Amino acid sequence: MQRILFIALALFPSLAVAFMSSDEVSELQKATAGWDTGERIAFWAEQFLDVPYDTDPVGDYVHKNLIVADERVDCMYLTFRSVELALGKNPSDAEALALEKRFHHKGIVEDGKVANYDDRFRFGEDMIESGKWGREVTSELGQIDTVEGRACGERAAMIPKQDILRVLAGLKNGDIIYFVKDPETRVEGEIIGHIGIIKREQDTVYLISAFGQKNKGGKVKKFLFSAYSAEMPFVGIKVTRLE
Repeated sequence: MQRILFIALALFPSLAVAFMSSDEVSELQKATAGWDTGERIAFWAEQFLDVPYDTDPVGDYVHKNLIVADERVDCMYLTFRSVELALGKNPSDAEALALEKRFHHKGIVEDGKVANYDDRFRFGEDMIESGKWGREVTSELGQIDTVEGRACGERAAMIPKQDILRVLAGLKNGDIIYFVKDPETRVEGEIIGHIGIIKREQDTVYLISAFGQKNKGGKVKKFLFSAYSAEMPFVGIKVTRLE
């Protein structure tokens, strides 16, 4: 089934864009329903390749109070939608999941708009701690180090940058990677500075994420994770997994 679907996407490129109709989304959700959770997450992340980077400082979807705003994405929205589309049985179900997963409590829709985006997850570390975005497996992958946390005296566990190559074999399709900032570069005390999704192709490990800057733009790209990690401006990673 997976091979057939990839052939279909090659023959009909219009399906391989993230901004697609509800009918197209529904068909792909049906076609991938039997896959493992991680495979579905990686598949949906890949559908967003080349979608423009969202330059709105708070996010276009937040600014417009929308659940679905696939025309432009940032790394957090890409993660949200990839997981929601993977877990949802149909487009409406994915939107219902968004109201559960994107918020500390629960999203509220009034007159077709999200009324309480002030309750959303603004920081990747809050996503991890909530458990809504998978079980943290950082310490299971390899030797961990710690970095200064948000609270005074608090330490946050991570796999340090220099050890990432040693844990590649343990990463699975759909794993969510949270990139840990150097404490000296933090602006609001945040620990996580970027988020991406793992896509494995046999023994090759890729990272899919929205790469860009709010004042310059960019797009969703797929990089060899080994190459990206060697050049990244972050000090380490944390990992969650939906199973």
